[in-house]
Amino acid sequence: MKYFITGGAGFIGSNFIRYLAMREPEAEIINYDKLTYAGNPDNLSDLENNGRYVFVKGDIADAETVDKHIRGCDILINFAAETHVDRSIGDPRDFITTDIVGTYVLLEKARKYSIKKFVQISTDEVYGSIEKGSFNEDSTLKPTNPYSASKTGADRLAFSYWSTY
Repeated sequence: MKYFITGGAGFIGSNFIRYLAMREPEAEIINYDKLTYAGNPDNLSDLENNGRYVFVKGDIADAETVDKHIRGCDILINFAAETHVDRSIGDPRDFITTDIVGTYVLLEKARKYSIKKFVQISTDEVYGSIEKGSFNEDSTLKPTNPYSASKTGADRLAFSYWSTY
């Protein structure tokens, strides 16, 4: 299996890659990350000498660069996102570009290259706030800021591709 993992230099993505490398030692892993404030290549320094792991610095909204690296992949897992509510309130543009346009680019490439599985990583923020209990996937979506709205947009776009294609 060949994996294309976006946002793999972040906390959750890097831990997933490490888990995947241990669980599937024969898997090829491409870690595609823009290395913004949330990405740290040192998170995966222990895999640098693993011949099945490759790091590529790139932006998921850059269709041409994604195209160069995604060919031949079987599974795409999208951890890449602009994050943090406060940052989105200050300037939502990067959130729209990465979370929505970037997800669109990945979905189109997955369609073009017949990727077998596309996993979109979301956030609980898409459901808004809750006083008691917890949300589930059937809960009403109530994004209340540009960050949660951009993640909701990406999630719904991914769902629409699954439903349509």
